[in-house]
Amino acid sequence: MTWVESLQKAIDYMEEHLLDDMSMERIAKQANFSVFHFQRTFSVLTEMSVGEYLRRRRLTLAAHELTRTNAKIIDLAYKYGYDTPEAFSKAFRRQHGVSPSEARKYMGKLKSYNRLGLQVNLKGVEPMQYKVVEREGFQVVGVKREFSLLNEENLKGIPKMWEDVHQDGTANVLTKLDNGQLKGLLGVCVDQSGTKSKHIEYWIATAHDGTTPDGLTGLEIPASKWAIFEVHGPMPDAIQKMWKKIFSEWFPSSGYELAVTPELEVYTDDNSSSPDYYSEIWIPVK
Repeated sequence: MTWVESLQKAIDYMEEHLLDDMSMERIAKQANFSVFHFQRTFSVLTEMSVGEYLRRRRLTLAAHELTRTNAKIIDLAYKYGYDTPEAFSKAFRRQHGVSPSEARKYMGKLKSYNRLGLQVNLKGVEPMQYKVVEREGFQVVGVKREFSLLNEENLKGIPKMWEDVHQDGTANVLTKLDNGQLKGLLGVCVDQSGTKSKHIEYWIATAHDGTTPDGLTGLEIPASKWAIFEVHGPMPDAIQKMWKKIFSEWFPSSGYELAVTPELEVYTDDNSSSPDYYSEIWIPVK
């Protein structure tokens, strides 16, 4: 089964069980991905989270049923996964711009999000600069936080973590400890979603030899084969676009698969808003 077919199988599973209480573990299993990798791949390719896709689809179907049947609003609320009619009405208005009662009276326009069919663009019009290298293990030191994959907490928590380390001076400390091996601050994602914890560890760190300084924590990055992609342009747009190209163009045609080693983003100590800003994405592959 190809990369795209695996993702489509998970999407089809979501569609077939839209009215059920699906676990993220069961959805990701359809694609043979970990929870974290499925969440991240889906959001990169579709520019929305798994949870948002499910909400949009359920509210689209609710609107169709609301305007075509005499079903009670309270019954529709429960059917489409809301604990109260008030919560349903709030979510309905947020998506459609009108209340359920107004929609039933054909007041205003409704917004329809249709079933997702994944088509990957393999044109590769713009070249991607990358290299595949095998590298011995190395140590990083930094700060870490654990994020739950429930309700996609990680997608909200990681940007906040970067804000904190810049504000409290940790970023400056790490910059001074950089041993030059990777030349920059690192965003390190350690996927633990295959374990019972249902969490990921996210580190903001730097490559460093020797003892771990007080106040920081050390992590050993094991020997791995890495696909290293060059990123040129201001943050965060440039790196987000590169992730999308990697998942939509490179992986489907490369023959490589994700390995279990932590993934890295390397941010150089330059002006991150510059159009010439340079960064890297390191993906472990097999």
